[in-house]
Amino acid sequence: MKKVLLSLLTIILVVIVVVLVKTVTYPFTKVETAKAAAKEELPILDSAVYRFSQGIKIPTVSVGELGDFNYEPFSRFIAYLKTAYPEVHAKTEQYTVNEGFGLVFKWKGKNANLKPILFLSHMDVVTPGDAPIKNKTTENIFQPHDKPLPSVTEVAKEWDYEPFSGAVSGGRIYGRGTLDMKGMLFSLMESMTALIKEGFVPERDIYIALGCDEEVGGRRGAMKIAEDFKQKGLHFDAVYDEGGIVMQKGALSGVNSDVALIGFAEKGFLSARIKVNGLGGHSSIPPLQSAIGKAAIIMHRLETNQMKPILTPLIQEFFKNVGGEMPFTSRMAISNKWLLESVLLKQLTQNNTTNALVRTTTALTMMKGSNGTNVLSPQVEFVVNFRILPGNTIKEVKEHINKACEGFDVEIEEVDNTREASKVSSSEAKGFKVMEKTIKSLYPDAIITSYLTVGGTDAYKYEIVSDNVYRFIPFSINNAEQQSIHSTNEYITISNYMRMIRYFKSMMKDYDQ
Repeated sequence: MKKVLLSLLTIILVVIVVVLVKTVTYPFTKVETAKAAAKEELPILDSAVYRFSQGIKIPTVSVGELGDFNYEPFSRFIAYLKTAYPEVHAKTEQYTVNEGFGLVFKWKGKNANLKPILFLSHMDVVTPGDAPIKNKTTENIFQPHDKPLPSVTEVAKEWDYEPFSGAVSGGRIYGRGTLDMKGMLFSLMESMTALIKEGFVPERDIYIALGCDEEVGGRRGAMKIAEDFKQKGLHFDAVYDEGGIVMQKGALSGVNSDVALIGFAEKGFLSARIKVNGLGGHSSIPPLQSAIGKAAIIMHRLETNQMKPILTPLIQEFFKNVGGEMPFTSRMAISNKWLLESVLLKQLTQNNTTNALVRTTTALTMMKGSNGTNVLSPQVEFVVNFRILPGNTIKEVKEHINKACEGFDVEIEEVDNTREASKVSSSEAKGFKVMEKTIKSLYPDAIITSYLTVGGTDAYKYEIVSDNVYRFIPFSINNAEQQSIHSTNEYITISNYMRMIRYFKSMMKDYDQ
C-alpha cells in the first residue's frame, strides 16, 4: 500500500513539475513596448473633421431583410463624396455596380504586375432608434477644439445630439455611423486625398469598395462588387475591412494591456425558423401538452445542450499572443492544454464574450404563438440563430437542430443569409506584416494579435478574390463606447479619427516600401 501511495505521490509531483516547467517555458509572444515614448498626439485637421461631420448628416439607413429601403439618401451621399473629395475623383477611376448600389474607386499604380490591394467600407447605417435626445438644436454644431469630455464608462440612455446632426463638440464627432462605418469610409477618402496632394503614386493598384447594404446582408452591394471583381479576373494581395479594434487596457478580461484585435476569420451564420405543431382550441380544455410547451422543451434542449466548445488553431494563437499579459493561473491553463484543456474551455464558456470565441453559439431570437389569452395555438414558431465557429459546418448545425427536435412534429426552414464560417487568413502574408508595422507605429504599447470576428461583415464575400482578408478598424475605444455601436449616442473622438487617417495613409504609402 505504501508503494502505491508513494508511486501516486511521485506521479503527482512529476505532473506538477511538468506543468510548472511548461508554464514558465511556454513560448508566449513577447510584447516589445515603447513605454518611454508617449503616444503621439496627431494634429487636428479641421477640414477633415468638417467633411466627415457633413457626411453624417445624410441618413443612409438600411433596413429590411432584402434591402428594400429608401436609396435616395445614398444618391445624395455619393454626390456629396464627389463634392467633398475632388482630388480622389480626379485621380481615380470610379464606377458603380448593380445599378449604383455599390461604389468602386481604382487608383492606378505604377506596376501592373503587382497584385492590387483593396480597402472596404459601407455607406449604410442602422436606424438611430427612439432614445430621447438631450440637445435637439438643429444648428450646425462645430467645435473641434473643445477640451475632451470626461471618459464615458456607462452605456448612454439618450443621445447628446440629434443622431444625424454630425455635431462636433468636446473633442468628439457625434452621430449614427461615426463608428460603424462612416469613420472608416471618410478616413480612407482623407488618406487618399492627402497622398494625391503630396504627389504620391502607389506601386500597385489600390481599390476602395463601398457597399450600400452591409447592415442587412450586403447582397446588393458587397456581394455584387466581389462578383464583378471576379469576373474581371482580379485577385487582391490583401483585403481590409472592419472587424477588430484596439481594446483599451482592462477592456479584455484578464489581459493587462491594450490589445489590437485583427480578425483573421469570421463566424458563419444560420438562422432556422422552427414551427412546432400541436393541438389548438380553447384554453378551458387544454391538451396534456400544448404546442408552446413542446416548443419550450425544444428551446430548452437547444440552450442546454449547445454545440461542443473547441480550441481552434486561431484561438490557440490568440492565447499565445495575449497569454503573456495574463495571470499565472491563466498562463498555466493555456500552456498545459494536454492536461487542462477541459478546465480552460469550462472557464471560457462561463463568459458570454469568450464563449463566442470557442463554440458555435445558440441564440433564441423570435417567437410567435397565439394572439389570445384564452386561445391555444395549433402551431408555435420560433427562430434560433447560430454563429458558426470555423471548424464546424452548416451540416453539423442542421444535425444539431434535428436532434433537439426529436420526438416532436416540427417544420424547419432556414431564414436570412446562411453561410459557412470564413477561411482563416495568414499571419505570414505581406498584407498582415504591413498592418502589424503600421499598428505598432500608432499604438506602440499594444499587443497585436489574430482574432476571430464573431459578428458578420462584408469581408467574407471577398474571399473569392483574395486569400488574405483582414478585419480591423484602427481606433481605440472602451467597452461603453463599443456598446454605442448600433445603440444610443454613437460618437468617435477626434483623436481616434485622426489616427485612422494616419493609419490608412501609412498603409497605402508603405505597402511596397
